[in-house]
Amino acid sequence: MEIKEEKKEILIIEDDSDIRETVRMLLEGEGFLVTEAADGFEGIKKVTPHVSLIILDVMMPGKSGYETCEEIRRFSYVPILFLTAKSRDNDKILGLNAGGDDYLVKPFSFSELTARVNALLRRCGTYNVSLSPTDKEDDWISSCELRVNRSYNKVYVGEMEADLTETEYEILLLLMKYPNKVFSVQNIYESIWNEDFSSSYSNSVMVHVRNLRTKIEPNPQAPRYVLTIWGKGYRFGQ
Repeated sequence: MEIKEEKKEILIIEDDSDIRETVRMLLEGEGFLVTEAADGFEGIKKVTPHVSLIILDVMMPGKSGYETCEEIRRFSYVPILFLTAKSRDNDKILGLNAGGDDYLVKPFSFSELTARVNALLRRCGTYNVSLSPTDKEDDWISSCELRVNRSYNKVYVGEMEADLTETEYEILLLLMKYPNKVFSVQNIYESIWNEDFSSSYSNSVMVHVRNLRTKIEPNPQAPRYVLTIWGKGYRFGQ
């Protein structure tokens, strides 16, 4: 008997009803189950373990997308794709610092939206998997007090679990898998995002690295694990 794959649920938090409806129709046409929320307050209430990805507008009345994202990050690692009418680097950095995984600038094409959604879901396919008693020691990479699961987003610093976004986890895992390799910003972007790099994406990588350091480094100002190789990029410190 053929087993049907369960549809992935996407939550759209957007105050513009026309945009919400258009995005919903496009995503449902791609086979996704879509839930809608008209503002940040309603959106936060609709974040359940069944939600695989959130599409979050930045400019909303009452509670901005940044504030909504920060609140969601207190209880969920679910991947968050920001929709923003602002294209300035500083605005994008605010979204990433709030805990977002990626962003898409309005107006955007259907192909851009689906590409970003599918890329995030592909990277986060094992999102929210619980640690199983069957995990073996070789499922983990360790260095000093840092332990990272090779298969899904579980990271420990000593006995404390580090709450990494999926993008932060993917960057850390990439560096740890190849500890002797220096990764340029372009290397990291193309490895994690699986798309061609342009200079406008440099800040995205650097913000994710900075946020990662605040969560795993004993002293983020003098990193032990994620090292900067000036003029070249980053590598893992053994």
